[in-house]
Amino acid sequence: MDTTTRSTSGSVSEVLWDAVVIGGGAAGLSAGVVLARARFATLVVDGGAPRNGPADHMHGYLTRDGMAPREFVATGQEEFTRYDGTLVRTSVTDARRTPDGRFELRLDDARTVRARSVLVATGLTDELPDIPGLAERWASEVHHCPHCHGYEVRGHAIAVIGSAMGAVSTHLAALTRRYSPSVTFCVNGVDVSAAERLRLTAYGVRLVDGRVARVTTSADTAGGNPVAIELENGETVTCEVVFVAPRPVPHDAVLSALGAGRDPVSGLVAVDFQGATNVPGLWAAGNVVNPRAQVIAAAGAGSTAALSMTAWLLERELTAAVSREGLDAEGGL
Repeated sequence: MDTTTRSTSGSVSEVLWDAVVIGGGAAGLSAGVVLARARFATLVVDGGAPRNGPADHMHGYLTRDGMAPREFVATGQEEFTRYDGTLVRTSVTDARRTPDGRFELRLDDARTVRARSVLVATGLTDELPDIPGLAERWASEVHHCPHCHGYEVRGHAIAVIGSAMGAVSTHLAALTRRYSPSVTFCVNGVDVSAAERLRLTAYGVRLVDGRVARVTTSADTAGGNPVAIELENGETVTCEVVFVAPRPVPHDAVLSALGAGRDPVSGLVAVDFQGATNVPGLWAAGNVVNPRAQVIAAAGAGSTAALSMTAWLLERELTAAVSREGLDAEGGL
């Protein structure tokens, strides 16, 4: 029956949720707040491993600049539950649509939850190049986004390590030059054209060819460069901070299980400007469909998707109300 769930008491498995949001980061919690404030019974399912969890602070979010990501999430959870939203710490392992168009989601604790609509905001994993010493320094001495961390290391000696994301790596080398007069681009096999090399060199970026063997602690700690990038040719580049372009791996298994279509160019699950997929009742927002979205953009996408979901749910309730009264669209019998 297409009516708003009136009570969320009891087990989460006993409720037909108006909306289930999978993922409790910026996109998911923002959506949850909008839906809960609209008085829809809303469940947020969160596995507790946000993409930016290892970072000490986040930036670019007006009024929240410099806030610790875990504090941001904790505050968002408190706001969501304040409006009678329900939060469970688990993850979704499988999903399907039932013949009546509902959604059934299997949780990793063996419970099953049912929903009229679903928003997937599960984010992604940053897959780093397989270089020894790189992962151990992730979010401390190794970063991927100058917009997120560049200002904090302005004026420091920066090295950019090329990755499988070749065009992004070259862009990083140029962009980090905005923050420091000392930028070294360890090309690491990236195909950089002669014209692009000329542009980077003219802009003040030093290019070093050769494959990177490992990232380790520098012997030049007294000189202020605690990181050493050792190349296979024996050369060593020292620096204070490293930037690298990871390969984004979206957590989109649930979307695939539910039959969401993909963009033929990007390969990502396709959504419209409101976050709706091609599957009725299914939305997606945040890094799972937009790897470049910063926290503020992900939050906005979640809010936009939730507004679309409320309209979709309301339309179905209006139609159901007319049907229950035995009226046609003009109000006649």
